[in-house]
Amino acid sequence: MTSSLTRLFERDLDKLIKEVSAYQSESNMWITDKEIRNSGGNLAIHLCGNLQHFIGGVLGNTGYIRNRDFEFHGKDVPRDAVLEEIGRTKSTVLDVLHNIEEQVLQEAYPLEVFGFQMTTEFFLIHLSGHLNYHLGQINYHRRLLDK
Repeated sequence: MTSSLTRLFERDLDKLIKEVSAYQSESNMWITDKEIRNSGGNLAIHLCGNLQHFIGGVLGNTGYIRNRDFEFHGKDVPRDAVLEEIGRTKSTVLDVLHNIEEQVLQEAYPLEVFGFQMTTEFFLIHLSGHLNYHLGQINYHRRLLDK
């Protein structure tokens, strides 16, 4: 299961790099309009914070300190800095997943994120779905507002 999760996270973080790189203008990453309240840039930063915290910090003991407020309210971060953070996140996620023991997947995830206990495998599958959900939002954001 770890190898499947590793491949999915690697694939989708590579897609995130491509989406952020595909914006015609760096400033367009930060546009919000009408009911679109989260910019593509904020969603990319949020995904990094989420994965760095729940996989890197919690499972990998990296010491990562999350700034969730900045994930949604920080603005005008240079594209290169966002791409560097995605690269760091990818490296952290792959390193932790390569080194995690298979039996850990069936153990309880160390935090009760949703108010109930779940296996580490369940939560990693959730995190992969969360990444995909926001990746789709970034794709639509770019195609709608990057003009």
